[in-house]
Amino acid sequence: MKFHSEPYSVGHRAEQAPTPQEFEVGPFKKSRPPEPLRFEVNLVAEAHSRQQKTGTVQVNIPGFSPVTLYCDEQPPVGDDAAPPPLAFFAAGIGFCLMTHLSDILTARKIRVASLRLEQRIRFMTNLGSMRDLGHTTEGQCEKVETHVIIESPEPRDKIQALLDEAEGSCMAHHALRNPIPWSTRLVYNGDEIDSREG
Repeated sequence: MKFHSEPYSVGHRAEQAPTPQEFEVGPFKKSRPPEPLRFEVNLVAEAHSRQQKTGTVQVNIPGFSPVTLYCDEQPPVGDDAAPPPLAFFAAGIGFCLMTHLSDILTARKIRVASLRLEQRIRFMTNLGSMRDLGHTTEGQCEKVETHVIIESPEPRDKIQALLDEAEGSCMAHHALRNPIPWSTRLVYNGDEIDSREG
């Protein structure tokens, strides 16, 4: 797949779902209340020239279209032709919480005149300073700061309950706040040479 040639682009609806080779995409199974709905989001990403990358991603719930996203970095390492990966990361966290806020206020018939989210995420990396000196690079996410701004005629406790429920149901915020299982495999020239998890 070629990188999109427009001056700046985020992505487009993909013609086909991502087709991973290293794992089998799980089937979607409908749940019956009170069982929780379990689903997965699958991504296949590919590196292109310099820092340009494309990735096709899809939620495996019926009705969700696959999307191809473009990703880049700023000069001099990239061409600033698409958002950097941390912009997608930050937007995903904020949009996920806003989805739950909007869904709950609609379901509970909570009157809201306006809903806005402002977010700051602090990161640390020694990529630009230590690699040139021969050291390995390290990075951290130091803090996620979220401000939910709501204008509403509803009582304060109702709006507080809205945020509490939204944060409790937001899967992105759950991943930030709780240790979750992870695994990484390294496949080199067709052979698995490393597999780690925690």
